Amino acid sequence: MTRLVTTIYGCIRILAKYPMKFKLKSPYKPTGDQPQAIEHLAGGIKSGYKDQVLLGVTGSGKTFTMANVIEKIQRPTLVISHNKTLAAQLASEFQEFFPENAVHYFVSYYDYYQPEAYVPKSDTYIEKETQINEEIDRLRLASTQALITRKDVLIVASVSCIYGLGNPENWEKAQLVIKKGARFNRNDILRSLNDLQYNRNDYELKRGTYRVKGDVLEIQPGYSEFAYHIELFGDEIESLHAFDPLTNDKVFDADARAGEIHIFPAKHFVTDKSGLKRAMANIRDELRAQIQAFKKAGKLIEAQRIEERTTFDLEMMEQAGYCNGIENYSRQLDFRKPGEPPFTLLDYFPKDFLLFIDESHMTVPQIGGMYNGDKARKQTLIDYGFRLPSARDNRPLKFEEFTARTNQTIYVSATPAAYELGKSSHLVETRYIASQETPGVASLQKIKKPSPLSLLSKNARGRIEYNDKTRVAEQLIRPTGLLDPRVEVRPAKNQIDDLMAEIKKTTEKQQRVLVTTLTKRLAEELAEYLAEMGVKVHYLHSEVDTLDRLDILRDLRLGVYDVVVGINLLREGLDLPEVSLVVILDADKEGFLRSDTALIQTMGRAARHSEARVIMYADKMTGSMKRAIAEVGRRRSIQEAYNRQHNITPTSIKKKIKETYLKGQTKKQDKTKLSIDLKKVSDEELPILIKELEAKMELSARNLDFEKAAELRDQISLIRKKTKQ
Repeated sequence: MTRLVTTIYGCIRILAKYPMKFKLKSPYKPTGDQPQAIEHLAGGIKSGYKDQVLLGVTGSGKTFTMANVIEKIQRPTLVISHNKTLAAQLASEFQEFFPENAVHYFVSYYDYYQPEAYVPKSDTYIEKETQINEEIDRLRLASTQALITRKDVLIVASVSCIYGLGNPENWEKAQLVIKKGARFNRNDILRSLNDLQYNRNDYELKRGTYRVKGDVLEIQPGYSEFAYHIELFGDEIESLHAFDPLTNDKVFDADARAGEIHIFPAKHFVTDKSGLKRAMANIRDELRAQIQAFKKAGKLIEAQRIEERTTFDLEMMEQAGYCNGIENYSRQLDFRKPGEPPFTLLDYFPKDFLLFIDESHMTVPQIGGMYNGDKARKQTLIDYGFRLPSARDNRPLKFEEFTARTNQTIYVSATPAAYELGKSSHLVETRYIASQETPGVASLQKIKKPSPLSLLSKNARGRIEYNDKTRVAEQLIRPTGLLDPRVEVRPAKNQIDDLMAEIKKTTEKQQRVLVTTLTKRLAEELAEYLAEMGVKVHYLHSEVDTLDRLDILRDLRLGVYDVVVGINLLREGLDLPEVSLVVILDADKEGFLRSDTALIQTMGRAARHSEARVIMYADKMTGSMKRAIAEVGRRRSIQEAYNRQHNITPTSIKKKIKETYLKGQTKKQDKTKLSIDLKKVSDEELPILIKELEAKMELSARNLDFEKAAELRDQISLIRKKTKQ
């Protein structure tokens, strides 16, 4: 009898059943600047250029250009975006372009995440608190399963892709192979499923579970929307097929049709039994050393704490093969050296994969900033005996570790920053990058402006020319012939009255308006004032939940609202063809939200309409305003010349209003309601409860999680109001 174990076929990748090539399907052909951008970028990759830039204006079809490059290069591709909403939008577009290929979505699976932390000042330990989105967890597992089983894979990810994930070699080796006609003992199959962290549930079949009825076994993989029905006759696999767990209807699956299915682990952190025993022995050795170090330093409480917590985790691993917070032991489970970076999604890709960094001016700094924030929190937990020192290596990648794992990169942005242009242009590199110790993002703070775009050499028509020294492909011409907006600067005096008049003129033509302010309070107060004046308006900022933001923007397009007032959320990636007017209040207040990059991005929100206009209210002309207006003017003059040459009349974009791709997302609790039953809290416990909530609020603010901090602040206020504390 053959014992069904995870090494039946070793590490052989099952690739033959799937289409091997990316096949782009679109009714459109590349037009405008797209053909030359595709030719330059694809040619640059084939020539071995490591870094290139796609400088594409809003509405020029950058995603379509990326899709064409992917089809020409035919390599597994990772696209990184700086937030979930934009990643979802990109994933949806790529799925339309590549319906026969594996397009997946990889973002953090937490709807809510409060990291484990300790506040020494108040002696407050805050346990890790999470709300996992099951659908996004499935999509994450589906991403890694696709990378292991096929080559035509495109993953759209947030910066979650640089955080620790299980060892890809272990995950691949752990696949369980069930083949029609093969002879296996049923109990061996069940034991193997348990080893892969699948749970038996004979009542409800759901993701990551299996059920058994006599000689019939049904399994729903952790990464799949459908399940497998397997029938045994004695010890022989007699038949198998895929089916919908809800309706029990058969569904098509290439693996099941071929009579051979591959079941991968239900979680990313997985180790075989022998490896787990060795890892646990190493954890015990580290525990003994840490207890000894604490006792030597006279820290007896910390010594007792680390012993109790780690021993409990070890017992859970021994009994169940898993424990809560197992990622904190990932260095030991992966047998990595101290300081060695963790495995991430990047390690699941082959070495020659292609990387696009979308909205790179925002995404690159975000990638560079993840490591330091995580390090400070972990160190406190280690110092006070909540975690072993090896937990330090359960972390996001450092910036230099990230770049070491990338192969060839294309940075995509309407306003590429100094770092991206420096990596792809010798001219900018001389001025901006040469003095840096490392290519990390922090050192970019020291760079003095002018705008890096102004350093790139341009031809007689004012265009950046792509060559081996300046690997910047410019995409300024929109397929629709649309122009960058006209920009007007008006005095700040009486700006609200003037704004009301402009809103009235615009909405009378069934067009929409975006207004940007500098603060959340001003956005809310302006929205309230406009509503009192009869304007259909809503505000939009970071305290609005992700799903609600998408609904507000969708309602703006549908005409439920005519105006949306916001801050910097009105910048990258918003596709709003009905918006013809963008208004920028306090445009002369120099800073991040009024930098030349932010201004150009904000202006671009109107560029999908034939009557696009931008009004800036300011009392003086700042350097950022001058640079932004000059760059938009340069682009507009090039677009006008192209339209005249080709006899093109600009037409507004007509785009179907669709539901969001972010399915499975659950809305957060209404922040105006009290989440604690005060009847169950005694008068003596109330001050302790408030103190604990205040500690959580301070920690959330330090972690830059201002949404959670504001929610806790509101909870504290409600408790004090109801109890008069």
